[in-house]
Amino acid sequence: MVKSSVIVCVSACLLLLLNACTQDKDANTPLADDITEQPHTLRIAAAANLSDVLPHIIDSYQTDNSSSSQNILGISNIEVTYASSGKLYAQIKAGAPYDIFLSANQDFPAKLADKNSAGTTNEERKLTKPFTYTRGQLALYSVTKPLNNFTPTSLGDVFTSADFTQDSKVAIANPDLAPYGASAKAYLQSQNIYDKLNAQKILIQSENIGQAFQYAHTGSVDYGFVAQSQLVAIKAKPEQFITLLPTSYPAILQDGIIVHNTDQAADFTDYLRSKAGQQHFLQAGYLAVQ
Repeated sequence: MVKSSVIVCVSACLLLLLNACTQDKDANTPLADDITEQPHTLRIAAAANLSDVLPHIIDSYQTDNSSSSQNILGISNIEVTYASSGKLYAQIKAGAPYDIFLSANQDFPAKLADKNSAGTTNEERKLTKPFTYTRGQLALYSVTKPLNNFTPTSLGDVFTSADFTQDSKVAIANPDLAPYGASAKAYLQSQNIYDKLNAQKILIQSENIGQAFQYAHTGSVDYGFVAQSQLVAIKAKPEQFITLLPTSYPAILQDGIIVHNTDQAADFTDYLRSKAGQQHFLQAGYLAVQ
């Protein structure tokens, strides 16, 4: 009788011990859902000229990402804010919660990188080095004045033609904020006509290249210096624009920078510079990055 009681007691203890071990094992074993990083919204600050091409790149990136066996990076959404590069730079300096900054020039990302090297806080150290992701092209666009009689080498003649009067208006993005505007200004200066057009109040400054395009596209102005990519996007007619020679203005090299150094941000910027990403840029009217 005593022997039976001992056996029962030992069996009960063994069962309790096994149960405890099983609970410890379950507690230390990660759930399948825990293996994948929690969904994250990737926030991108993008120059206005990217509003036509970037959505296509994002769609392709998300399609490629979702087709993998599991979304390891946990990207559930990508939010993009489009504005002039200068305005976005100011927002980032003021603490706007962007993960990536895609500028229309090299200056603003370089300034953020300088801030990083001189920074002392953890947040400042999260900034990474700038990278070039594409090169823009500049064009003159008009829906009211046919441009088929002009060529890139005779573009300066547009502003001395019979169709061009003192009542004519030319849209140009703000040179201090928008790189396309700075390149347009440099081109006009090389033709020795910038000061004249400016003094006669013929030049109409817009906040960014997107607004310059809208002014020209709606006929609010006679001409507009715009991005070639904008014309590709709307399939503009040949007589409506002239593509400037790339050698006639400072190269519009567009740099980006990761603002918050995360795996998601690094993966997306890698995709921008990949063969797949660059193909989107080439088809959209940009020049190849050397």
